[in-house]
Amino acid sequence: MRFFSDNAAAACPQVMEALTRANRIDTAYDGDEWSQRLDGAFSDLFGKQVRALWVTTGTAANCLGLATLCPPHGAILCHEVAHIEVDEAGAPGFFTHGAKLTLLAGEGAKLSPDGVEEACARVRDDVHQVQPSALSITNATEYGLSYRPDEVAALGEVARRRGLGFHMDGARFANAIAFTGADPADLTWRAGVNVLSFGFVKNGGMNAEALIFFDPAAAEVVPRLRKRAGHLLSKGRYLAAQILAMLENDLWLTNARAANAAAAVLAKAAGNRLIYPVEANELFVRMSAEEVATLFEQGFDFYEWSPDEVRLVTSWDQDMDAVGRLAAAIEAV
Repeated sequence: MRFFSDNAAAACPQVMEALTRANRIDTAYDGDEWSQRLDGAFSDLFGKQVRALWVTTGTAANCLGLATLCPPHGAILCHEVAHIEVDEAGAPGFFTHGAKLTLLAGEGAKLSPDGVEEACARVRDDVHQVQPSALSITNATEYGLSYRPDEVAALGEVARRRGLGFHMDGARFANAIAFTGADPADLTWRAGVNVLSFGFVKNGGMNAEALIFFDPAAAEVVPRLRKRAGHLLSKGRYLAAQILAMLENDLWLTNARAANAAAAVLAKAAGNRLIYPVEANELFVRMSAEEVATLFEQGFDFYEWSPDEVRLVTSWDQDMDAVGRLAAAIEAV
């Protein structure tokens, strides 16, 4: 009964069917019919002309996007537990050829406009200090909180005033949309976001993520960066086909709602053990070592986040019987 990570979930049936349909000869790299449809599909979703490219990992999506927003001599402002800081093995610096990550605090891994403003104000405008060039936020955050459109817009206003490129790590963007009910445009470009890493792997994809540029002209260099980084797959149609299948009939949103609903059941059982509100498909729960051992013995698999704290993650295909059993087990301990 696995609640360890949505990365471990199965690929959804529609994705597998799309891979089968794409399994025929076509133009190589990104010249195929599926890859050529991505711009239009995402433009329809966001209500404006965008440039969309596939990559195989969220790390590649984040770092290729940031490489277009921040020069080697610049700084990227992010939360101190942001994925780009904690879980990407220095890839942002590698892809940007040296940009610095400037780490900020914030409850629930959220950044605040005042915090970003203060970080910028601390930097002298001279050659001796690295100048802020980009802002990166994660939605939903590393602690499972969802930014609302007004929160993103407030950060976007600071980014605009300070001349910062604005990137959103949307590994769980679908879960944030499912929770807030926001229009995807209101949570991104209308709020000032320039580049979005749109996650699909955690939400039922196999190995495809999307990199969205809300100014298509800003993406002109990205195909070259993607090739240089080793992410130009010769059979890119298999990635594009997955993404298109999940966009069709809003499958991406249906899957995210299912994962969020499973998390809500566990959140109710956890009650005052919750460390943060549950606003996506991740739960952070206070639990003693003895209680953890009891749940492990019953066959539940999850991440021991820190002493007396566990992380539970639900997936689009979560077995609701297992969810009910875990909820009952949490209440029992």
